[in-house]
Amino acid sequence: MPVTDTPNTAVPPSTLDRLSLVIDSFRDTPRATLTDITRHTGIPRTSTLRMLEQLVRMGWLRRHGHQYELGDRLAELGVLAAYQNGFDRVVGPLLSELHRVTGHIVHLGVLDGAEVVYLDKVGDRKSSTLHTRVGSRIPAAASTIGKALTAPAHRAVADRPAGIAFGVCTSGLGCIGARIGTYRGTQIGVSISGPRTQVRFDLPNAAPVRLTAAAIAHYLDLSADQRPAPASAHRKPRLPVSTSADSVEP
Repeated sequence: MPVTDTPNTAVPPSTLDRLSLVIDSFRDTPRATLTDITRHTGIPRTSTLRMLEQLVRMGWLRRHGHQYELGDRLAELGVLAAYQNGFDRVVGPLLSELHRVTGHIVHLGVLDGAEVVYLDKVGDRKSSTLHTRVGSRIPAAASTIGKALTAPAHRAVADRPAGIAFGVCTSGLGCIGARIGTYRGTQIGVSISGPRTQVRFDLPNAAPVRLTAAAIAHYLDLSADQRPAPASAHRKPRLPVSTSADSVEP
């Protein structure tokens, strides 16, 4: 890690300003030791260690032996900020189109440790079964987005391509999730949720979710190995249209 050997003689007294200096230490390196960060910031070693441990507890940093790196929480905030400040103008219409085509609730989420955090939700504004909202968290193991993101990236079976997950959610809802890819260090996925009688776990019903994931990945300019597999290698699949219904992915 390139560090400043001469300590910073103008260390700010504010705790927030000091925390900002610590985080800035990772701009040019993925990992840094306590000594590296102390030299870079000029903050006393004891104070630096105390802040580092606090940031680890908050999920802003991770510790690997004697080294620290940015944690999932900061990556999540970075993706959320990027979404709110720009690419929602492109991704939002894609999510709305997926909702229009399928008639089901659409979630966009990111993986944060063992949880999925929702960045966006389309549909189900009037249903009394509404349990999710932008910013809410659920265990990744209970979410088709989480299952799609945590499954081996290149494992596929006959009736389910890699990066796709099927599941029965609360109240008998059927859910189909798809992996979009990794953006700014955070894994992103999309899903639909609807009545189990209307959401069938097959390739035709998964096709619009996969197409939406691929379109978002293309917009985010993810590399080929980060993108979901195309819905068809030869032709664009016919999108199944179902009756609109109020539903929710737990």
